[in-house]
Amino acid sequence: MKKKLSVIFALVLCLTSSLFVGCSKKTESVDSSKIEARINDYKDVEFLISADELNGILGDKNVLLFDCNKPEVYEKGHIPGAVNIGLQAFTRADGKIGEEGWGTIVDKEELAKRLKNLGIDNDKTIVFYSDTTKGPGADGRAVWQLRMAGMDNVKFLNGGLTYWNEKGYETTKEVSKAVPTTKEVVLKDYDTHNSTTKEELYNNLGKEVLIDVRTEKEYKGSQDVGEPRGGHIKGAEFRLWQDLMYPNGVIKSKEEIKKIMAEHNVELGDTFCVY
Repeated sequence: MKKKLSVIFALVLCLTSSLFVGCSKKTESVDSSKIEARINDYKDVEFLISADELNGILGDKNVLLFDCNKPEVYEKGHIPGAVNIGLQAFTRADGKIGEEGWGTIVDKEELAKRLKNLGIDNDKTIVFYSDTTKGPGADGRAVWQLRMAGMDNVKFLNGGLTYWNEKGYETTKEVSKAVPTTKEVVLKDYDTHNSTTKEELYNNLGKEVLIDVRTEKEYKGSQDVGEPRGGHIKGAEFRLWQDLMYPNGVIKSKEEIKKIMAEHNVELGDTFCVY
C-alpha cells in the first residue's frame, strides 16, 4: 500500500495487512489516565469511533455492528448486537495463498451482494471491531476495503473489544444474525491511491521505504501461517503492526506514531509501502 499517507491511515493499512499474522504478547504499559487523552487525539478522524461513543448509540436501529474475530473468539463473548463476519468478509479467498487475486477485495458486484446480505447500506452507521489480542485485526481491513468503495459511513472501534472490556461495557454470548436489506448499495469505482500492485512494488524497490508488519518470526522466514515462501521482500524493514497500539488496543498518540515512523525515515507526506 502506498502513496502519500497520513500517519493514522497508515495505522489502518498496517492492521489490514495483518490478515494472517499471529499476535505476539506485548509487555508495554501506559498510564490508564492518559488513554482517554489519546482517544481524544483522534476526534478529527472520521472513521474512528471510541468505546464511549459506541456505547452511547448501542442498540440504535440505524447502527450495525460487526465482529471481525474468529468464530471461536466471538463465541466467548462479544458486544451485544454484533454479527460475526470473521476475517475475510469482503476478500477473495478461493484457491491457495499467493495465487493471482488471492487476498484482494472482491469485485463491486460481489461486494454489493455481500453488503446487502449483511444489511449494510449507505445510510446506516457501520462499526467494525475485533480483539487485537486474540486475532489479526481484520476490522481494519474491512474498514479500508469499504472506504475504497466510497462508503464513508463505516467506523473502526478504537481499542476494539480489548478496550471495550477494559471500560467494563456490556458483552454477551448471544449470537446475532444479519438481517439482509433490499435497499440498493451505491459503490464507487475502487479508489486505489492507497494501494499498490506487485509490479509497482517491484519497480519501486529501493526507491521508497518498505515495511513488513507481520511478526518477527514470519519476517525471518516462518511459514507457520501458510505463506507459500518464507522470508520477506528484499529491502523490507520490520515493524510489528501492534507497535502502533497500546496493549489494550488503543491507538497510540499522533506524536508517538510520528516518532515510530521516523525510525523508518518516514514523515507525513512521504510515500511508503506496508505489507
